[in-house]
Amino acid sequence: MSINLSRVTSKFQATIPRQVRETLGIRAGDSVAYEVEKGVVRLRRATPLDLAYAQAVSKTLTEWESKADNEAYGEL
Repeated sequence: MSINLSRVTSKFQATIPRQVRETLGIRAGDSVAYEVEKGVVRLRRATPLDLAYAQAVSKTLTEWESKADNEAYGEL
């Protein structure tokens, strides 16, 4: 097992270290999936099924598309 570190910016962004990108086959523009369970987060390359699920769920959240919601939660 190896440890790879990156810093989180003020916008809560982090660079995925090269070794991790290469291991997972992640390229610019790819999506990643985060699996969270019992305080442990797993990062993996997103699959087409992950993307389809996320798209389907986002279509059900249209009630939160107001200007006020974007101002309140847009930086999350």
